[in-house]
Amino acid sequence: MNLFKSLIAGAVLLAGTTAQSHAADLRLGDFQSTTHIVSVNGTQWWMDHVKEATGGEVSFTHFPAEQGAKAKALLEAVANGILDVALIQPIYHSEKLPLWSVVGLPGFYETALQGTRALQQMTREGPTREELLASGVVPIFAVALPPYQVLSKAHRMGDPSDWTNMNIRTSGAAQALIAQSLGGVGVSMPGPEVYTGVERGRLDAVLFPLPSVPGYNLQEVSKHISTNGSFGGSLLMLVMNKDVFENLPADTQAKLLEVGDAAAVNVSEVQDDQGAKLAEEWAAQGVDVYTFTDAELEKINGAMSAVSQDWLDRIGAHNDDALPTLERYRALAAK
Repeated sequence: MNLFKSLIAGAVLLAGTTAQSHAADLRLGDFQSTTHIVSVNGTQWWMDHVKEATGGEVSFTHFPAEQGAKAKALLEAVANGILDVALIQPIYHSEKLPLWSVVGLPGFYETALQGTRALQQMTREGPTREELLASGVVPIFAVALPPYQVLSKAHRMGDPSDWTNMNIRTSGAAQALIAQSLGGVGVSMPGPEVYTGVERGRLDAVLFPLPSVPGYNLQEVSKHISTNGSFGGSLLMLVMNKDVFENLPADTQAKLLEVGDAAAVNVSEVQDDQGAKLAEEWAAQGVDVYTFTDAELEKINGAMSAVSQDWLDRIGAHNDDALPTLERYRALAAK
């Protein structure tokens, strides 16, 4: 066994020994800053309430802003015992968690809370849970980010015909297909460059979740902002090393998950509330903040259905659980 593996094995053993003594100081890695909405109302909220629920028997050493590991290495760091817990973004780990990429598909949920409730069920049972366990981690909670909306400069994007030949900033392959399915052209551009891209006419529109808009001041260069579209989604998930979790007393495990459920709901509601408040502020500033009609949504979602079929063709070609996962996600998100 090389030195690296020896260190990992020692870390796992130490964590297990600590847990069995009914007291644990868990190392939690996070790629977000301590001021991020999900960190404040999700990760930190969970840590604080776990300490309270366990009478201080479980405490945490927090490594925010990639101090414990880079965002794309957090899953491996937890699985290997370098960290005990981490907030991960499954899209960064698509090779190990391909089924979770289903959340990027459009048209499935309208609010962060609606999406989160579906994701919580998917962490508790089925192929999506088994995928996480096979990666060496136990899911504590999953939270959906608000669905992506469309921000545009020239006109509303209420009908697929409004998207024709529009240059639309997209993030990732699924969003590029979303733009294409509606007649637009997906343009990959780093977040910090989007403002000038819209301002100078390189971009006609942008797909963004509303709570993230102020971070880039996109409301300053966008004249029209939708509020009830569903142009793809994203999620964050808190996971724990499987051995560390299983070595904790059963009542402690239950408390971690119970507080996790509450944290997921809390951060979802905060995100939804923030999105609504921002929409009111922008409208008061003269921005055209609008909702799609039922007829417009039917046309838009119908056009975007090709994106789900593409996902099924790609993932399903190598994974028999793809179709059942898609069908289950659709059913859960519709509740």
